[in-house]
Amino acid sequence: MTEQELLSAATEAVVAANEEKACEVAREAVSLGLDPLRVINEGFTPGMREVGDLFERGTMFLPEVILASEAMVAAVAILEESLPADQREKTAGSVVLGTIEGDVHDIGKGIVATLLRVYGFEVHDLGRDVPLTSFVEKVAETGADLVGTSALMTTTMVGQKALEKMLKEAGLRDQVKTMVGGAVVTQYWADKIGADAYAENAQEAVAKALELAQG
Repeated sequence: MTEQELLSAATEAVVAANEEKACEVAREAVSLGLDPLRVINEGFTPGMREVGDLFERGTMFLPEVILASEAMVAAVAILEESLPADQREKTAGSVVLGTIEGDVHDIGKGIVATLLRVYGFEVHDLGRDVPLTSFVEKVAETGADLVGTSALMTTTMVGQKALEKMLKEAGLRDQVKTMVGGAVVTQYWADKIGADAYAENAQEAVAKALELAQG
């Protein structure tokens, strides 16, 4: 298999949500001595982007997206093992994620967590129904670059506004970026409460996180 064929196979394995094939491709890339970062960036990442596009168009469904994400994460883990230690330690940034207290919906947030890991972020996923104090404590503990919250009900989205205030009171707001999302959340709401970014879906969340981390 040529290098280009291998990159194409990596993309196809992710789109097919075939973890076994994705890992096989990753192992072959390592055995051939290919640049792991190139295989990730030009092989597996385009596959995940295509999965996101298919999901947005309604031709791929949530369970398949999760499987595709898991396939990529498994393959990337194999490739990362062959990276020099100094490169392996580099991350796109550190993120604290969670669904606001009172809200038990977390499938979408879970996909965001998976994709952020795929794109090189260190993710501290607090889960669902998370007390606001837990977000503040985790940011203080980890020195996270970004805190992302999800709210799917109007009764819980107010927690995103309260978190902005709590981060300020804890003296952490100037050192962490905030991103909000969820079914009831809008760009208007993000602007109103002073959040740094709003994401409508998982792919957009990754793009916004990368922008915030680089900015």
